[in-house]
This record gives sequence, C-alpha cells and structure tokens, in this order.
Amino acid sequence: MAQDINWFPGHMRKALNDTADKLKLVDLVYETCDARIPFSSRNPELGNIIGDKKRIVILNKADLADPEVTSEWMKKMEEKGISSIAMNAFDKSSLNKLNSLTMTLMKETLERASSKGRTGRPVRVMVVGVPNSGKSTLINSLAGKKSAVTGDRPGVTRQAKWVSTGGRLELMDMPGVLWPRLGDRRNQVVLAATGAVKSDVLDLIEVAYDTANILWNLYPKLMNERYKVEVDAGGGDPYERFLLMAKGRGCIMSGGRVDEERFSRLLLDDLRQGRIGRITLERPGEEKNAKAK
Repeated sequence: MAQDINWFPGHMRKALNDTADKLKLVDLVYETCDARIPFSSRNPELGNIIGDKKRIVILNKADLADPEVTSEWMKKMEEKGISSIAMNAFDKSSLNKLNSLTMTLMKETLERASSKGRTGRPVRVMVVGVPNSGKSTLINSLAGKKSAVTGDRPGVTRQAKWVSTGGRLELMDMPGVLWPRLGDRRNQVVLAATGAVKSDVLDLIEVAYDTANILWNLYPKLMNERYKVEVDAGGGDPYERFLLMAKGRGCIMSGGRVDEERFSRLLLDDLRQGRIGRITLERPGEEKNAKAK
C-alpha cells in the first residue's frame, strides 16, 4: 500500500498564523498556484484565512500547462466570482496584465484615497501560495530585482518581509505553506511530482510510477513521443511499461537491472522542466471532495 505523502513542518503552521495576523495590513492578496495542478496547489487553509479579502488567483507556470485546460480552469473561477490570471512570472506582458488587473480591482480604494489627498497611495499586496509555485520568482520579476530567495525546491522562503517594486505596488512576501493533510493520494502525488513537497520525505519511485500512470492516461501521445514506448507496452501492465520507459532512457545498472530511482528522477525532472510537453494534471470537475478538511 502506498504511503501517505505529507509535509507540514512547524514553520508552516507559524506562517499560516502570521498570514492571518498580517492580512489586515494589505489591500489585496496574490494567491499563486501551479497552473498544471490548479486544484491541488491551492491551500484550503489559506482560502479560509483570506476569506472575503480581495484576491487574484495567479495560475503561474502557465507556459508549462495545457492552454486549453487552463482556459477551462479560469472560466470556472470566473463563474465563482474569483479573479484569476494565467501567466509566466518571467514574461513582461504577463506582468503588465497582472498590474492592470490589480489596478482595476483597487480602483475604488485608490479613488477614495485620492479624494482625501493621498494621491499616489501604494497598493499593498500579500503574496501567498504553496511551496515551489513560483511565488518568489513573481515577486522578483515585479520588483525588477532579486528581493526574494528562489530555488527549484520547496521551503526556501521562511519568514514574511516587505518588498518594494519602485512603483505603485508594495509586496509582502509570505512563506510557501502546505496544510496538515494533503487530501487523497492523487492530490499528494501531483503536489510531490511538481515539486511542492520536499523530496526528502518522498518515496521517489512510488511518486514517479504514479505520475507516469497519470500522464499515460491524460497524454499518451506526448508520453509516446518522449519515451518511445506505446501505451499498451509490457502487455498492458503499468509496471512493465514503467520499466520499458526506464530501459529506453538507458537507466540500466550492472547485471542488466533497471535503475528505477535514476529513471524516477529523470521522469520528474522532465515533467517539471516541461520536456514532456505542455500538460495539466487536473481537470475542472474532478475535484469532488479530494482535499481533507
């Protein structure tokens, strides 16, 4: 039986408490999520804390996601009255669209401030999200300088700090936080596969195997093109197909044994870097009650 994947160190609980305390200091919240997993990468505890505060859900890393499915997710959010934007934090046009949407949402607040003589009042924005959702990269891009520490691993930012952009925005950079129970097995797998969970707490081979099966179900053509294996390879047995994929990529140890760990790292790196193609691991309507409350 697959072991549950959970990672909730003490600093994450502190960060959630800090978020609740500091929310009154800001006008707006940027909630970053990974466009490849727009459901699993949205922390339900953050959602409860933010409540009715104005927010923009940022589907980050959209350049790695399936554009058609991203559009479906944005339509669903719009139906729920949630402002959202799909973007790549490195792309200037995306940043301009985010700034425009921000000023539209803050128009009344800024007009009230201007009527009281506070012309040029800054917009204070709290930036929250799960680990490795591109939150710090977004902040650095908006600030035009390296103000937040980034890294291709979760848990880099550990405490809140203000970042000035030199324009109308003042950003509060909050640590990336998960929640105590990461929902059902599929939620756990996709969070781990996209890098939101620290690799030290994972059974890498289990995660890669489950991820490969999800990908074969959703994008068989892309998987065939990348790994030169047919969907029914290995007699239709998913594990045999996984081994054939590994052999095809040269992951062989002495004696001809398959190096499953090496291939697992390769597969997950392919996914995270977009080498398999533009993929989204979740569709609107599939969420049900997958997240534990």
